[in-house]
Amino acid sequence: MSRILLLQDDAILSQTIQAALQGEGFDVIIANNPKEALKKATNEDFNLYLLDVNTPYTEGFDLIAQLREKLDATPAFFMTALKDLGTLSASYDTGMDSYIKKPFETSELIVRIKASINDQFDFLDYGNLKYDSLNKKVIANGKEIPLTHVERHIFDLLIRNLEQNITKDQFFEVMERPSEMALRVHINKLKHKLGFPIKNARGIGYRLEKI
Repeated sequence: MSRILLLQDDAILSQTIQAALQGEGFDVIIANNPKEALKKATNEDFNLYLLDVNTPYTEGFDLIAQLREKLDATPAFFMTALKDLGTLSASYDTGMDSYIKKPFETSELIVRIKASINDQFDFLDYGNLKYDSLNKKVIANGKEIPLTHVERHIFDLLIRNLEQNITKDQFFEVMERPSEMALRVHINKLKHKLGFPIKNARGIGYRLEKI
């Protein structure tokens, strides 16, 4: 089931959108403000961010910019009443993938979200395994290899940057309690679970070798 993080401070609109999307089989998690949305996006996995532009404390554009700085590539779909095409154009630079203008029909929103999510599925082959990069799952013989939330994000960094050194600071961005010791523990657990050639780039970080 695809998971959507919905940031919308209008409770009635938020519940209307949630009910419509859940009726189509999506798991919709509501955040009432950007701070709550950032926490959920950092600690949970989603297939799509559905964000209102005008929210308390900060704009949705600022939120997605923060997530992109953390190397979060989850597609971001904005709801906006903005009519300034220059502002919308510049917003793509912050990490926006698409938008829908208010007011809109929920039926239109559903169609566009389905199209967006269906276009995202990306499976990478690595040795005898398949990696579902959308859901951050490693699959062997049709079965998922159980990884923790942090392990999935660490492996995602490694496989998306095959044979490139990933710095410790980049890994720290996806860790709940970042430290060099904790990173070594996560890397060693990944090596044990997957048997992959994760190499130590001395003084820099780690990299995943081709096999």
